[in-house]
Amino acid sequence: MTDKYTIETVTWVQTWVPHKLFSFRTTRAPGFRFVPGQFARLGVERPDPEAPEGRRIVWRAYSIVSAPYDDFLEFFSIVVPDGEFTSTLEHLRVGDKLYVDKTNFGFLTTAAFPAGKDLWMLASGTGLAPFISVLQDLEVWETYDHLIVVHSVRTAEELVYRDTIEGLREHEVFGEFCRERPDKLVYLPSVTREKVPGALDARITQLIAGGELERRAGVTLDPSRSRIMLCGNPDMVSDLRKLLAERGFGTSRRGKPGNLAVENYW
Repeated sequence: MTDKYTIETVTWVQTWVPHKLFSFRTTRAPGFRFVPGQFARLGVERPDPEAPEGRRIVWRAYSIVSAPYDDFLEFFSIVVPDGEFTSTLEHLRVGDKLYVDKTNFGFLTTAAFPAGKDLWMLASGTGLAPFISVLQDLEVWETYDHLIVVHSVRTAEELVYRDTIEGLREHEVFGEFCRERPDKLVYLPSVTREKVPGALDARITQLIAGGELERRAGVTLDPSRSRIMLCGNPDMVSDLRKLLAERGFGTSRRGKPGNLAVENYW
């Protein structure tokens, strides 16, 4: 089994919303490689009387938040009440061990697209995770005119990584792009259950259907130049795929490059 995974150590834990949202980092094996937008399979031990040693490893897929050049792996998680995996993960402490599959997974990467001008990253909840990694990719900043991040949550306290995204405007590397073009990075939070100054207040499907998302972004959803990435609640992703299909967006098919990328690891 050890040829399939490594055992990593938790080095940092951040609770965003108690008993609901948290992030954590682990050490990173030197041979682990990934592309921004991909996910890893993480494993935790759980008691199992029927297993040979009385315990077994439970595996789940987690999008990688960290950049490919970081010497750690960062993940963003929601606590599932009584969940077999997150009920253990929630109690992680620095120094604890986690299993990490040696293989990377997923196709939610910009490599899925032909050349475009505007990169839209539409997320709900913890679906924001892969986009934090994508936003730390220099090639993305060099390739696209606009990087539009839309994060839909229920309450303001769930706007995790807001400071990270907005801080990119002052980043020692990415900040140069923003100074040259102030509209390069567009961050649009949407909070659906309470009013938050400056934030949108509807689901992403409603914002697109009513045209508000494009108005606030100052960028048009144009199949010829827009490239869209979706990650989040499965129902949200399904509804957005249908809505965007009506606008001329679709995933890649054999012999036909697409302008829409979706992650399916739920």
